[in-house]
Amino acid sequence: MQIGRPARRAAAVAAAVLVGAFAGAGVSVAAEPPAPASLSALAHQGDDLTGVLSVRGGQDALTIDTTSLRATVGGKTYPVSTRPVSASRRATMLVVDTSGSMGQAGMATVRTSVAAFLADAPRDVAVGLISFAGTAGVDVAPTTNRAKVQKEVDALESRGETSLYDAVALAASALSGYDDRSLILLSDGGDTVSHKATKTSATAALRKYGVRAEAVAFKTAESDNSVLSGFAQAGGGSVAAANNTAAVKAAFEAAAKVLDSQVSFTVRPDAGLSAVVPVSVTGTAGGRPFNAQSSVDFGAPTPAPVATTAIPVPLDEGGAPARLKGVSESSTTIIAAAVAIFLGLLVLVIAFMAPQLRSGRSKRVETIERYVNPTTSVSMSGPSVSATSISANLVNLGEKVMEGRESTSKTMALIERADLPLRAGEWWVLRIVAVVASTALVMILMRGGPVMTIVSALLGVGAGIILPAVVLRFLAKRRCKKFEAQLPDVLTLVASSLSTGFSLLQALDAVAKDAAEPAAKEFGRALAETRIGADISESLERMAERTGSVNMKWTTMAIRIQREVGGNLAETLKTTATTLREREALQRHVRALSAEGKLSAYILIAMPIGIFLYTMQTNRSYIELLWTRPLGLAMLVGGIISLSVGVFWMRKVVDVQV
Repeated sequence: MQIGRPARRAAAVAAAVLVGAFAGAGVSVAAEPPAPASLSALAHQGDDLTGVLSVRGGQDALTIDTTSLRATVGGKTYPVSTRPVSASRRATMLVVDTSGSMGQAGMATVRTSVAAFLADAPRDVAVGLISFAGTAGVDVAPTTNRAKVQKEVDALESRGETSLYDAVALAASALSGYDDRSLILLSDGGDTVSHKATKTSATAALRKYGVRAEAVAFKTAESDNSVLSGFAQAGGGSVAAANNTAAVKAAFEAAAKVLDSQVSFTVRPDAGLSAVVPVSVTGTAGGRPFNAQSSVDFGAPTPAPVATTAIPVPLDEGGAPARLKGVSESSTTIIAAAVAIFLGLLVLVIAFMAPQLRSGRSKRVETIERYVNPTTSVSMSGPSVSATSISANLVNLGEKVMEGRESTSKTMALIERADLPLRAGEWWVLRIVAVVASTALVMILMRGGPVMTIVSALLGVGAGIILPAVVLRFLAKRRCKKFEAQLPDVLTLVASSLSTGFSLLQALDAVAKDAAEPAAKEFGRALAETRIGADISESLERMAERTGSVNMKWTTMAIRIQREVGGNLAETLKTTATTLREREALQRHVRALSAEGKLSAYILIAMPIGIFLYTMQTNRSYIELLWTRPLGLAMLVGGIISLSVGVFWMRKVVDVQV
């Protein structure tokens, strides 16, 4: 059956209609979704409503078609006029996470991404920097000096906890003086130690100051994109997920393109509006439609931007927000340096004024000395200031401080036993220098916040007080052991001299000339005392007290008994020397047997301390948990107590008395 021409024509028309319908449907399905857009810096002055329109097109730069813009205010549509956005004061704050979870690779990503953002961002946009870890602070106030921002970013290091909420609230308040305010937040979304803000207060700060938040969710083990999404929604921004360096860099470049495509607009709505009125601006950008919505309170005139802050931001000399980190590491160093300078100046002032603070007694003695020795020159001018006079005045000050103290006699006995050429005043000056040096060293090694600064200062002062005394006792004990090791040979030499017909004084003189140090010096001193009238037994007893030698006390006792009851002194000294040698051999045998236990004790004691100091330099954020968390503090106290008990226990185990 043949179909007529009219029928074929009708079928063709129907097919064309169907094809057109399907094509239209296909076009509608393939049409791009609306572009995200937001309104910022909304203000009404008089009859005009002004603001800044931002359209985000991802990696593509979207140019806003200004002829397509329409504004709806309170349900009524109005025309929109535009002007260059560069006429507005714009600022964006880079809020960078520098916690330990970022790691070295994360900080390298930050440096690369910020460099790309600074290269693409419009020149009129002021850029600032806030870094946050255990604390949050303004590293760089908003500025057009791109090199300054990049330099600070390059110096950032990853360590510590995360104070995300403090950083967001601080960034919102730091941008309050600008017309268009935005921040770019790079973080994993986790917060562990914020003290001045919460998630709710940080979100409220973004709304209060009208800050657009562009969040970059960096993938770490603590990712919490819900927090970042909340900040983005509050500030009319967006969240970009970034799993690697390329993705983070692309997100920063997209944020720069948003700033480059902004438009400043003006709408003149009808008079009589009051209270909160919804506002929306529609149009197209790069061929894509958009609809930006917000609200404006027409009930009261919009106040001028002020620097009122939810978190107080101190200002530096130029009026820019200064770094807010309580007491930061740099300020801690400055404070420590100021204290050291103050102490140094105080010591110098005391040294200069010391000659003027002489007592009446010292002045009378000086007058008598000048009378007795008329050739002594007397300077009529004030005392000259030199390095020698300053050191002499410091030593004299130390002599006055040490005079009359109960510990001075014990200290001088140890100094004499160690054979150190120090007076009491010189020892005091040495202790002061040790306190200052150890405090500075410990504060450098254990740098941190205010609490850590106080702890390190206390540890440094304690180390400066204790270490010199420990070293002095060690030197005195070492010299005493050396003297006791030489004593059997010395007694043998004295006994041989007595056997050949020498007297005891002649035998001691031979020891003073031929024996090694320290025996030669000590016996020479005892011999000198006898030459000025002292009894030989008393001189030897004083030598035993001076050296702290128990063996010398026994020897002196043997000599005294022999002089009182008679007998062969040479044989007595030989027997004493033999006894001392056998005792010394037994002590060495015991030391050899206990050497392994002592070495184990030293290693077990030094290992936790060494690991602590090493970890402080290599992974500070890990070790900081010991004093930033309650559980860590409990573990730290328990560890110190256990270590102290272990030291005491092991010392008793390996200390074998002979």
